[in-house]
Amino acid sequence: MGETTAQGRAGRTRRHWSARDLGRALAPRLARSIAAAALTCLPVGVAAVLVRTQWDPLISADRAAIAAATDLTRDHPGLRDALIAWQEVFLPWHVYAAAVPVLAWVWSRGLRGRAIWGFITMMVGWNLGLDVKLLVQRARPLLEDPVSSAPGFSFPSGHAFNVAMAATTCVVLMWPLMGSRFARLAVSALAAVLIVVTALDRVYLGVHFPSDVVAGVLLALGLVAASWVGFMHQPNPARSTAPPGPPPETV
Repeated sequence: MGETTAQGRAGRTRRHWSARDLGRALAPRLARSIAAAALTCLPVGVAAVLVRTQWDPLISADRAAIAAATDLTRDHPGLRDALIAWQEVFLPWHVYAAAVPVLAWVWSRGLRGRAIWGFITMMVGWNLGLDVKLLVQRARPLLEDPVSSAPGFSFPSGHAFNVAMAATTCVVLMWPLMGSRFARLAVSALAAVLIVVTALDRVYLGVHFPSDVVAGVLLALGLVAASWVGFMHQPNPARSTAPPGPPPETV
């Protein structure tokens, strides 16, 4: 009985130290990601301030661009139908569902840490994009003859943000598994096309200002970059009392 109790206490102690070691391993990575995000997302913060203060050069340029874009869409019904179809296909939950096979493939190839990083990055990013909308609370464009409509706030564009977040994360996930320079170039080009077309879709439908879509893309790229910086960070073993872990994942 005494031996069993001692073993139980030892097991609890090992679990306690394991949790502490995990915290020591994650803390510098998280701190590094937050610091990187403060830098990479700075342009979006500046744009948000300009939007909130109604800085006239930006507001005037946005309104002029929306007027010109929606005029073109009204003159071409086929373009409008294509834009609305693109909007429906690239709803945020569709985008992240499409990333699941990529996550599964990366996991199956043994890059499990990388797959977990990708999943957490996309899910946290999705929520942060919504939080920024609630923080800025910019109204959608108001047009006398609207081409389309969408609920919620305007800054940043959710479609542009989520497509950029998912596409960029998937490129990073697949990078070491693509065996040739051509494959990497092709996947990167495809991701860029998806991002650009989605951004244009939001403006030509008149549901977002150009600054909304630019901010959405920049915010996504900044968050992915900041998350990757934290994931790749290897704490200095000389400063850590945690037991040595497995070697870093091949990237």
